[in-house]
Amino acid sequence: MTRVQTLSLAIGVALAALAVGWMAGRATNNSPAAGTSVDAPAAERKVLYYRNPMGLPDTSPVPKKDPMGMDYVPVYAGDAPPAAPGTVVMPPDKVQALGVRTEAVTRGALATTVRTSGTVEVDETRQYAIAPRFEGWVERLYANQTGMRVGAGQPLLSVYSPQLAAAQQEYRLADETARRLAESDPASAASMVRLRDAARTRLRNWEISDSQLGKTALVLTAPADAVVIEKPVVQGARFEPGETILRLADLSTVWVIAKVPAAQASEIRVGQPARFETVALPGQVTEGEVTFVQPVVDAQTRTVDVRIALPNPDGDLRPGLYGTVLLEERGAGPVLTVPRSAVLDSGTRQMVLIETGPGRFAPRDVTLGRRGGDRIEVLDGVAEGEQVVVSANFLIDAESNLQSALEGLAGHAGHGSPSDASEDPHAGHDEATADPHAGHTMPAAPESTPPPDSGNGAHDDHDGQGDHGAVSDHDAPVTDHEGH
Repeated sequence: MTRVQTLSLAIGVALAALAVGWMAGRATNNSPAAGTSVDAPAAERKVLYYRNPMGLPDTSPVPKKDPMGMDYVPVYAGDAPPAAPGTVVMPPDKVQALGVRTEAVTRGALATTVRTSGTVEVDETRQYAIAPRFEGWVERLYANQTGMRVGAGQPLLSVYSPQLAAAQQEYRLADETARRLAESDPASAASMVRLRDAARTRLRNWEISDSQLGKTALVLTAPADAVVIEKPVVQGARFEPGETILRLADLSTVWVIAKVPAAQASEIRVGQPARFETVALPGQVTEGEVTFVQPVVDAQTRTVDVRIALPNPDGDLRPGLYGTVLLEERGAGPVLTVPRSAVLDSGTRQMVLIETGPGRFAPRDVTLGRRGGDRIEVLDGVAEGEQVVVSANFLIDAESNLQSALEGLAGHAGHGSPSDASEDPHAGHDEATADPHAGHTMPAAPESTPPPDSGNGAHDDHDGQGDHGAVSDHDAPVTDHEGH
């Protein structure tokens, strides 16, 4: 056997071994993987939680019995119902690390409380203007200080008026003449009586009482217990008919004008109890009631003025005082409520996170109603007794949104790429098996190669180069044939 024949036999044996190895590897890759799992011991099923045997929305992380003595049914990892879109499933250690707290949806009366600002003002129905109906001068001004307290019937000022003096004189003369002519000339006496009555009517129109008719200087008195809030005149000043020379106010009852936002004004009713407190009077709370609700909205502040009447026997509530107003109203009946911290409000969508099981939280849209204190009325979306997340719900909501986005992305990507690697017809081929020449090495190239010559010398050089030694396997049969 020549050297060429021995080399050809060795190459043939190597090719046969490579073919057998490739076929064995492909058969191994196509065999089902379940065969290996048959010999493995069955893993123990993990209990997620225990549910109520009657189907009520009540679960427990540990075994327990219901009020009827029935055992709670365990729910295993493989038996858990499929999670709804957006549902977040967390292990107990993560729930504890995040500080997740839940609270049950309750049904009860909801007290609506509106907290706003208010300013003390003078009761408009208890103001008095001293404005004589005749012309005159101020002879003596007794109430000569703004803010001065006066009592009912206390003199305020004395005035002199030529018109008043003439009318008084006319009244006295007519009265005396009527009395003197009553017996001697009844006709003239009747005429004097008519003149006297006309003068008396004129004085009454000027608000002159009978006790002031015989006095030359008219004294004006206070109509009620009040405080001088305006004093535009001084002693000796002249005044015109109807001109206000003093303005008084009774401060035994004051008003508080509260600025209520328009969104909350619809719940305010006349007669509703109210409280007023201010930092100027620490520890003092004054209670009153709503007497009027403004029917129009202030275009600049977008608020509605609410008037509250407060008693002020000591005069501590001074006009202009600023404070806080609390308007409270008890609900008409029991309603479903949740804590304010449980509501996630994006402006266009309101939702809560419901605990459907231990470590399982699902978002749910809700319709909200009135707000009272730290609780909110829920009109639709939840049932009484359901557990809502009241702490760390923003973190769970963020994870829920991310999970929903990833699920949507995965579903979209599944339409454009194969789901199983076995669909690739070349998945079972090995890179080394696919190349029949992988076992051969190429001889090293010489350090320097002279440039090829033209003519026959070029063909001789091509046959002798080691750069194409890899094709010598295919040339071997030709050489063997030449040997015969």
